[in-house]
Amino acid sequence: MSPVGAGLHPLSAFLQPWFAGGTPDLPRLNALARERGLVTGGGVALRFVEPSGGADGYEERAFLAGEIATRPGNRHDLFNALIWLALPLTKAALNRRHFVALTEARRQGRAERGALRDALTQFDECGVVVAGSSPDLWQGLCAHRWREVFVDRRAELLRSTRFLLFGHASHDALAAPFVGLCGKALFIEVDTAWLELPAAAALASLDSRLAALFDGGKFSPRDWQPLPLLGIPGATADDQRPDYYDDTRQFRPARTMRPGSSPGNR
Repeated sequence: MSPVGAGLHPLSAFLQPWFAGGTPDLPRLNALARERGLVTGGGVALRFVEPSGGADGYEERAFLAGEIATRPGNRHDLFNALIWLALPLTKAALNRRHFVALTEARRQGRAERGALRDALTQFDECGVVVAGSSPDLWQGLCAHRWREVFVDRRAELLRSTRFLLFGHASHDALAAPFVGLCGKALFIEVDTAWLELPAAAALASLDSRLAALFDGGKFSPRDWQPLPLLGIPGATADDQRPDYYDDTRQFRPARTMRPGSSPGNR
C-alpha cells in the first residue's frame, strides 16, 4: 500500500487520524474495526478480507458473513475501509438496504438492479453530505448559482456549512483531481450547536442521522444533486479567485431537477 496519508487531499483530511501509524494494512484495519466493535448491515462483526472467488457478491458477503472485500495495496478499497471506520452506521445501513432490495428482487424474479440500488451505489461511491444551518445556501447550490454561494456569500457559507465527502471513489479520484470532478450531494440541516461540536462528536452525530435516513427513505439516482468537488472552499488554491467559478467546464448551468429532490429535506 502506498503511503497516501501524508498526501491526503483537503477533502479527505478528516481521515488523517487513521494514518497515525502509517498507511493501514489489512491487519491494522481489522484491529481498528475490532476496537470500535463494527458490524455490517446484518449485525455481523466486520472483517476486512481479501476478495474470494465465491458466488456471493460484495453486499451479500458483507451482510451475511461480515466480510468486506478489500484488495491489499488498492487505494479505492482502502478508502472504502476508512469510510467504514469513520461512518460505520451509515455504511451498515447502505449494506442492509442493498441486501434487502437484492433479496426482494430475487424473490420476484427480477434481474435489474432498480433505482434504489443504483442510488445507494452512487452515494456510496461519490456521495457528499452538505450539512448546514442555511437551507437557502443549499437551494442556491441546487440551482447552480455557484458564484452567489461560493463567492458572494462565501463568509456565510463557511460559518454555516460543512462539506463531508462520503464516497470512497471520490476520495480515490482526489489523489489526481481533474476539472469537472463531481459528487452526488444531499443536504442535512443542522443547528448552531452541531456546528460548534468537536470534529469527532459532529461526525458521530452525522453518522447516526445519515444511517436513519438511509434505513427508512426511498431513493433514486435523481435524488442526488451534482456538486463540483473542486468548488468547495479549500479544495484547491484556485477557489480563492472569484473568476474561478466562471469556468463552465465544471460550474455548469442548472438542469431541470425534480422539486424537493434532496432526501435530506424530506
